[in-house]
Amino acid sequence: MPHKITEECLACGVCADECPNEAISEGDDIYIIDPELCNDCGSCVEVCPNEAIVAE
Repeated sequence: MPHKITEECLACGVCADECPNEAISEGDDIYIIDPELCNDCGSCVEVCPNEAIVAE
């Protein structure tokens, strides 16, 4: 199950740097996760300072 980034995102970019699959990219206001690339490893969840990433 891929993860998604909620409106709580601060757009700090820490999650994108941590993603081994490069599934996270900068959106208009917040970062977004490509569900086709996300393998549910959870590394982004662990580093998010605002707990803005949840299982979809």
